[in-house]
Amino acid sequence: MIKMIALSLFFFVVLSGNAQEVFTRRDSLHGGLRTERTCFNVLRYDLNIKIDPDQKSIVGFNAITFKVIDNTNRIQLDLFENMAIDSIVLDAKKLNYKRDSDAVFVNFPSLLVKNSQQKLFFYYSGNPLIAKDAPWDGGFDFSKDSSGKDWIGVAVQGTGASLWYPCKDSQSDEPDFGVSIKVAVPTGLMNVSNGRLVGVEDFKNGYTRWDWEVKNPINSYDVTINIGDYVHFGENYKGLDLDYYVLRENEAKARIQFEQVKPMLDCFQSKFGKYPFADDGYKLVETSYLGMEHQSAVAYGNKYSNGFTGNDLSDTGIGLFFDYIIIHESGHEWFGNSITSKDIADMWIHEGFTMYSESVFVECQYGYENAMRYINGLKSGIRNDKPIIGPYGVNKKGSADMYRKGALLLNTIRHIVANDSQWWNILLKYAETFRHQIIDTEMVIAFFNRESGKDLTPVFNQYLRFTAIPTLDIKIYKNKLQYRWTADATDFNMPIDVTIKGNKIRVEPTTEWQNSHLKISQRSELKVLQNNFFVNVNYF
Repeated sequence: MIKMIALSLFFFVVLSGNAQEVFTRRDSLHGGLRTERTCFNVLRYDLNIKIDPDQKSIVGFNAITFKVIDNTNRIQLDLFENMAIDSIVLDAKKLNYKRDSDAVFVNFPSLLVKNSQQKLFFYYSGNPLIAKDAPWDGGFDFSKDSSGKDWIGVAVQGTGASLWYPCKDSQSDEPDFGVSIKVAVPTGLMNVSNGRLVGVEDFKNGYTRWDWEVKNPINSYDVTINIGDYVHFGENYKGLDLDYYVLRENEAKARIQFEQVKPMLDCFQSKFGKYPFADDGYKLVETSYLGMEHQSAVAYGNKYSNGFTGNDLSDTGIGLFFDYIIIHESGHEWFGNSITSKDIADMWIHEGFTMYSESVFVECQYGYENAMRYINGLKSGIRNDKPIIGPYGVNKKGSADMYRKGALLLNTIRHIVANDSQWWNILLKYAETFRHQIIDTEMVIAFFNRESGKDLTPVFNQYLRFTAIPTLDIKIYKNKLQYRWTADATDFNMPIDVTIKGNKIRVEPTTEWQNSHLKISQRSELKVLQNNFFVNVNYF
């Protein structure tokens, strides 16, 4: 019985479709919102560290300023258990704490009163995890450039920022008043982080510290460092500072390739509103790994080629018209960085919208028809293996279909709306309404329902919460068209456009067979506009 109780405390089960997933206490500590997390709100991080490339180590502290939301004498912070805690200090007094996996429960000697503001110093050190294949797995990348100089970066989305610095490692809370990132590196190297460079200090001991300041709220996984022998160039473009940091040997190539930033900004600002982090500027920073949407310091590792490492993800040829990493990762400045999902289970809010932004860029540059070719070319990579939305509270994302299928869901909704002026107004209002906010799927659905004037809930539910896409069943009976939807979502219904003998007609199927008055004598006269609606079609 004791063993059974212990196991029940250590594991819990989440049912997802027909699969059974087992999660550990570590998962729930990382992904959950227990009282020790919800009782305080982070106001600011002041990170001050030294990185030793030879030892692959970090030493330093994070000063964490927070507001108490509910009276408490205990909070949860996070730092991976392989990293050492040197001390945690409040008002010059060391605090007691208890580690539980990667969670650190900090105890206070007296009650922290609601609405009070506190600032503690979390001193730590150690060797952070090294990624095997960044950015696909979280961790540091300790590399060398072609001259043998150190070239270091980090990417931790999904894995967690507490892999390398102590923080409240939850997407549900961002430091309201920004972050300072002070990183000492061997003299001769530069560190590039988020925000603006506000100071450089040579300690005359072989290390130089680079000080960066972020004024806007920022996801914990977006905070970054980039260490290397960088050269800098940039310009002010229509009032926005553009800064580029690339390896010395690649400056000439970068000056050409990075020209794509300007039409990207023109397009996205026209469709999604003003760049969300103008106070912190826009940067591309060359990295040894492929890329990541680090806020105001986008990681770029696409080797100055168009496409995705020279390949077209859409298999149409259109994906080679642009540099995928510049366009996609910059799209995240609006979707993921400005608008952030509360739980990683809703990461489609980041990735679906951002992959859709690729087709938006294509449409801005090359027209509607090419945009439709591009987005429909993404269908071949969809697996329909499990729901896009993952289980909540355990730091678990859903299917990788959140990228392609999420983009095609939005393309489907665009054509349900069937009014492009209204559609672009909805997207713009979405980006502006939730600017710098943390949201969830229900908020997204409610917004699109309200702004479209349609009940899109069953549509969102089918594509996000179930594996299969809806199937339009069609019969021709006595020279009349009959149709219905086969779908999983309750009360599923969705209008769809077809052509009969070349004439475009909108039909409104439900999950019950409907007899239409549309005359049709043979199947060849009918075409379902599957380029506009991501559905299967089944002819009886």
